[in-house]
Amino acid sequence: MTGTAFAGEGLDQRRRKLLFRSWHRGIREMDLILGGFADTGLATLTDAELDQYEHLLELQDADLLAWVTGTQPVPAAFDTPLLKKIMASRAT
Repeated sequence: MTGTAFAGEGLDQRRRKLLFRSWHRGIREMDLILGGFADTGLATLTDAELDQYEHLLELQDADLLAWVTGTQPVPAAFDTPLLKKIMASRAT
């Protein structure tokens, strides 16, 4: 498995960059979590959600992975509807 099968056709430049960054994380687990979410969810995110997503992509993979897997509580500042969407996308 090398990453997305979705090449980003139809996405604007900002979303294509986010798609690439989602699939090219520091650890494979986060590639799969964020990349999978990006494949299916990026096209429908609002500008405000895109801002939040960009901010999440700046965080350390270890922190994100701990929050998404539930091994650490999500800090209030990051406990957003967008993070909940990402977490919910793992279950589908």
